[in-house]
Amino acid sequence: MGKNQHVVPHDGAWAVRGEGNSRATSVHETQAEAVGRAREIAQNQGSELLIHGRNGQIRARDSHGHDPFPPKG
Repeated sequence: MGKNQHVVPHDGAWAVRGEGNSRATSVHETQAEAVGRAREIAQNQGSELLIHGRNGQIRARDSHGHDPFPPKG
């Protein structure tokens, strides 16, 4: 399983950053563009996509890994 991909605010734009990385993988003008790129990476790596709002808090997540089915709970 690869690194989780985070979409985060970055100097007035939006960045895709792999979990634990200090540098952005890519920077985009809109959040939608960044989410699209992060989703591609997460799908390729079988990892999770975490979308942050402007305040930095996670507002959505989408898993592209090997989730158990049916989910526990």
